[in-house]
Amino acid sequence: MQTEHLAQRIARLLERVRLSAEKSQRAPEGIRVLAVSKTRDAEEVRAAAALGLRDFGENYVQEGLAKIEALAGLDLCWHFIGPIQSNKTRALAEHFAWVHSVDRLKIAQRLSAQRPAQLPDLQVCLQVNISGEDSKSGVDPSELLALATAVAQLPRLQLRGLMAIPAPADTLARQREPFARLRDALVALQATLPTLDTLSMGMSGDLEAAIAEGATIVRVGTDLFGPRATPRGG
Repeated sequence: MQTEHLAQRIARLLERVRLSAEKSQRAPEGIRVLAVSKTRDAEEVRAAAALGLRDFGENYVQEGLAKIEALAGLDLCWHFIGPIQSNKTRALAEHFAWVHSVDRLKIAQRLSAQRPAQLPDLQVCLQVNISGEDSKSGVDPSELLALATAVAQLPRLQLRGLMAIPAPADTLARQREPFARLRDALVALQATLPTLDTLSMGMSGDLEAAIAEGATIVRVGTDLFGPRATPRGG
């Protein structure tokens, strides 16, 4: 990707975020743009970092580790946003700063036990199956309080909030509905866990709806980097 094209995409995205925030009477600086860099090579990430982006999200552990190693000299914040296999938790605990997709206590316990003591606490979000889809990962909303309470007690983790990937919807109003449910779920949890402050929700096609409902992290890939270079599942 040519650098000038990437710069234009970043500028357009930041403007979308700014306008959406202002429309909802929110401060744009309260919304973090997470660049979804899966299937993108290290040099594309380096170019995006040179243009001011710092947060990058990976869905595949081995692919993410390769980029983290290749770009170790840069001050980047790496987020894992994909499904988590039990045999991959050590790599996540040792190399990522955030994990957005924790959906069961066993995974959180492994991340806690495997987080090196010399690193800052691993920042964690719980993935919620907010649309009730059989094909989607995520804790059922009815089980969220029990999971959040247990995860919040684990050492070397800091529970920050919730993440969701709702079912696609074709209107702004329909897009907002599941995001509103996730926001309400966070508010309910804050009665017990008042330090929770994060809603990781919204992607290229629905970030306006997510920001209107309180997103603090939006995960954007296509609108930054263009169509994926290599089709992959997940």
